[in-house]
Amino acid sequence: MEARAYWTLAPGHGEIRTAPIDPPGPGEALVRAVVSGVSRGTELLVHRGQVPPEVAAQVAGPFEEGALPGPVKHGYLSVGVVEEGDPGWVGRRVFCLHPHQDRYVVPLTALTPLPDEVPDERAVLLGTLETAVNALWDGRPLYGDRVAVVGGGMVGASVTALLGSLPLTRLELVDPDPSRRALAAHLGATGVTPEEAGSDCDVVFHASATQAGLQTALGLLGQEGEVVELSWYGTTPVTVGLGTTFHTRRLSVRASQVSRVSPHRAARRDHADRMQVALHAATNPALDHLLAGPTPFEQLPHLLRRLADGEPGLCHLVRY
Repeated sequence: MEARAYWTLAPGHGEIRTAPIDPPGPGEALVRAVVSGVSRGTELLVHRGQVPPEVAAQVAGPFEEGALPGPVKHGYLSVGVVEEGDPGWVGRRVFCLHPHQDRYVVPLTALTPLPDEVPDERAVLLGTLETAVNALWDGRPLYGDRVAVVGGGMVGASVTALLGSLPLTRLELVDPDPSRRALAAHLGATGVTPEEAGSDCDVVFHASATQAGLQTALGLLGQEGEVVELSWYGTTPVTVGLGTTFHTRRLSVRASQVSRVSPHRAARRDHADRMQVALHAATNPALDHLLAGPTPFEQLPHLLRRLADGEPGLCHLVRY
């Protein structure tokens, strides 16, 4: 059998390559991809060659091939149908943390079966929703809290959607882009500019991947408040002013990253448990507002160049 997959060859350049694949063995499944998603954050850093070598191993997806900066087969938001393998799995719709590829063989343990309530396109967001669940476990917003999300990209919007179901006193999505502010109304939040954002927040989730956004997030905190930092900056240096009231107000910045379950839940939850929480979150039809496209798989090299040049959209769908 053969499969086609997208490879980043060098910074700014990629192509679709064909290679043979083996049939599934015991405990494995052959999946035919239906749709995948482009994560603008990590995937564009890979596309631009901006992944620091020190963290390349941590950034790699479970089925990544090659090595950064390239050639490398990267990506981790794939939805498909099982075509061969255990009879109990054949015909089932599944999510997998797999690169952009039209057919692939993986262990059954790498697949998450999808319920009827989660359509293929929205299921692409499961990887990002896992990140959002972990962020809320890290930030631990409480009943009646004042909360802001700075940065209305794919991660920030997913975090906002989860927060929108909580009984908060105030929830604002902070972004200078009017189209992203407009998205907030669908997610149970109020969209505001950085200048309009309310202060005295109990917790702020930062996901803009900009120095200015992190400074804004710190400025929105109340006494002893905490920023949950979700942005990944790659090789871009970040300078933040901590010489004014950072210490006197006893502020905190907490890193949040999806590869490990939050320490506030790790004693009771594992990765599979967290994915089930994300799967429940994916039943929310408001998440469809995060999706753009679709673009045919054959045009994925051109799509990544367009996204790198600033084409709008949060999660761009790739159709097989």
